[in-house]
Amino acid sequence: MRPSGPPTDEIPIWTTPDGVDSVTAQAVIDLAMRAGVAMIATGAAAADVTATVLTLTKAYGLSSVHVDVTYTSVTVSYHRGPNADPITVMRIVRFRVQDYTRLERLRGLIVDLSQDPVPVDEARVRFDAVITAPHPYRRWLVTVAGGALAAGAAGLVGGGPFIILLSFLTATVVGRVLSWLTGAGVAAFFAQCVGAAIPTAVATLVVAAQSVGLTFVGDVSPSLVVASGIVLLLSGLSVVGAAEDALEGYYVTAGARGFEVIVLSLGIAVGISVVLSLGERLDYPIAISSQTLLSDDVVVQVVCAVIISVAFAVLSYSSGTAVFVAGVAGGVGWVVLALAERVLQLGAVTASATAALVIGFAARLVARRLTISALAVTTAAIVPLLPGRMAYEGISQLVTNPDGNGFALGVPTLLRAFGLGLGLAAGVSLGTYFASLLVAKSQGVRLCPAAGATLPSDPDPMATDSTAPVLSELSELTATADATPPGAVDREQP
Repeated sequence: MRPSGPPTDEIPIWTTPDGVDSVTAQAVIDLAMRAGVAMIATGAAAADVTATVLTLTKAYGLSSVHVDVTYTSVTVSYHRGPNADPITVMRIVRFRVQDYTRLERLRGLIVDLSQDPVPVDEARVRFDAVITAPHPYRRWLVTVAGGALAAGAAGLVGGGPFIILLSFLTATVVGRVLSWLTGAGVAAFFAQCVGAAIPTAVATLVVAAQSVGLTFVGDVSPSLVVASGIVLLLSGLSVVGAAEDALEGYYVTAGARGFEVIVLSLGIAVGISVVLSLGERLDYPIAISSQTLLSDDVVVQVVCAVIISVAFAVLSYSSGTAVFVAGVAGGVGWVVLALAERVLQLGAVTASATAALVIGFAARLVARRLTISALAVTTAAIVPLLPGRMAYEGISQLVTNPDGNGFALGVPTLLRAFGLGLGLAAGVSLGTYFASLLVAKSQGVRLCPAAGATLPSDPDPMATDSTAPVLSELSELTATADATPPGAVDREQP
């Protein structure tokens, strides 16, 4: 009846110095820090950043390394023993963009270095080449992709040919304006305000044209222009990243990502509210369309969903393979949503979460086979499911009901939209997590949090030690390449 091990999980401890001199250790830590900052700046989750740093440091012989990742900084501490000063470095993440091509190239470089650790100077040159490489798509193509995303969203919520064309043109203008504002150093909150105000102003002009009898406009619903524009703005929010960080235990980073989503969503609400209020004062109110889908033809809906997913994948600079997989995943997700709502009679939040779970599960498995970023696929595939029309409806109810009923009507609608967004994020994260568990089980790896320090696995203090694995895409790619995952536990160890 004696216990075979400690009553708690293995606690990381320091055993013996690893013999790396301070000059080499500083160079390795600097390289690992730059790689970690680049990954979090291009959209990677905190677990992937931690795995990156631990993989590089372990490949160059640094065993007792601790990593702390927040949304705005990365800190690495190298414990050199009781008789030597530790090396602790922190770098600030100054900007964040969705650039999945660079993210995939970085992952590939980390896997190569983990298999064949070249001299640090050469590794730094290869790293700089990845960071400074040009984008795979020209600027005009990315602008057109933004317009195609909004046009697909307009068709998905019931827009006719005129509204689809108008949404396309409006979104291209929004994309160029946002790019200019970002380059001018305008804060993201105010950029979101301007971006949301543009489609609302265009919709107000359509109402004004209809009021003076312009026949070329026809009997259309201008609110769909605003709804499609909101989908374009919501697609850039890191809802999925926030949920993944929360499920993986990085609560500080998850809280920062979540608060950023709230602030940027508030910017969208402010931009729409200002223009709607002006329209109300000028007697040009924008009526909310009762249409929610293009038609009862699921095939047409799936085509729109595929267009939206492909367009966002191009917007986020995903590779060609990732763009194709994202389009397929977006179509599959919409089919699952339609089946859940029409056949299983599930609610909107539950059906959306189910579709997102299927997307996350399948995308992680397929992305591992094709060595592409699962985050790029899942983020693009859930864009058709974003509650753009519901968010606009709630904002419109708050603004256009001055008698006091606006608050009672608008807040529950906005809460439903928020719940749907949380359902999407949770579904994707759970699907990704279940797929990771399946992969880990097939590889025989025991999953536990990253230790970040050495563990004695042999009575001999000089024996090779090991740490616990990080559950991330990078560790799966490394394991696939027949390399030890960052901090992998010996499979013979109890």
